[in-house]
Amino acid sequence: MTGIIDSALMNQSTIFALPLYGETTVTDLIWFVIILILAIIIAKIITLNITRFLKNRVPKNDLNLISKIAYWAIFSIGFLLALPYLNVDLSGLFVAGGVVGIIIGFAAQSVFANFLSGIFLIFEQPMKFGDNVLVDDTLIVVEDIRIFSTIGRTFEGIYVRIPNEKIFTTTITNYVANTARRFEYNIGIRYQDDAARAIEIIKDLIDKEPFCLKNPAPSVYVDQLASDGVIIKTRIWAPSGVWWDVRTTVLWKIKCAIEAEGMQIPLPQRTVWVNSTNEENTPFIPPTVRDKVSPKNLQSGVPFQSEPAKEQSHTSIEYNSSFES
Repeated sequence: MTGIIDSALMNQSTIFALPLYGETTVTDLIWFVIILILAIIIAKIITLNITRFLKNRVPKNDLNLISKIAYWAIFSIGFLLALPYLNVDLSGLFVAGGVVGIIIGFAAQSVFANFLSGIFLIFEQPMKFGDNVLVDDTLIVVEDIRIFSTIGRTFEGIYVRIPNEKIFTTTITNYVANTARRFEYNIGIRYQDDAARAIEIIKDLIDKEPFCLKNPAPSVYVDQLASDGVIIKTRIWAPSGVWWDVRTTVLWKIKCAIEAEGMQIPLPQRTVWVNSTNEENTPFIPPTVRDKVSPKNLQSGVPFQSEPAKEQSHTSIEYNSSFES
């Protein structure tokens, strides 16, 4: 047994130096296999971590696609690193691959841009499933975030597919990303109504609403003395998930509470003055004509049109001073 081990050790260098084909030896082949095995192990570890990290963030189909792309990308890198041990000249392969890569890059530029944008959106997470977002000028409810595009639904129930490149390079307004959201009303009352009492009614009503937040506190104050009435500004904070329901419900309750106190929402009013004096830019109505105009016509605002003056007839008599004899 000892003699066999000694003879193996003596012949060790000779065995690993034996050429298999060309200049490739057993040692080169062993290193090639080791690198491939390491590449497979590293690819599986990274793929497993990606799957755990994105399990609840992306759909299952997209998750499988991302995992396969990551696995084969790492394996391809390991394979290219192991090829030199087989004495393969990679210069021609790199040149050909570079040319093909340039052609494919120009042909599928938007595809790669959408793919990379999708990867960044998944990691950055500016929006999630079920969020109400405004992308550019499109308001949607996010239903799915895929590798190449994002699927949404408008409030009219219309299906919308937006490329991820457009989402990644434009402004995204997420209406439910924050826990609370503010809305406001402009409530008008008449000048003869009690504004202080109206503010007290609105505050009491807000305090009774369970979804109107205490912090940040609501704000109710007189904002304008408008031409038609007094404008009371009302600002309320509510949870983002129910703010729309709270906004519509509270507005109706405020209307009913104000009307129950005898207050009214003012309507647009205008006062028309009729001036009969002959001032600048004011038409003059003669007294004789003014007496013929009834107050009803003046109040109705119908323009007055006087009767045309009667033409006078003139008779011309030709006079000749010469007399015939």
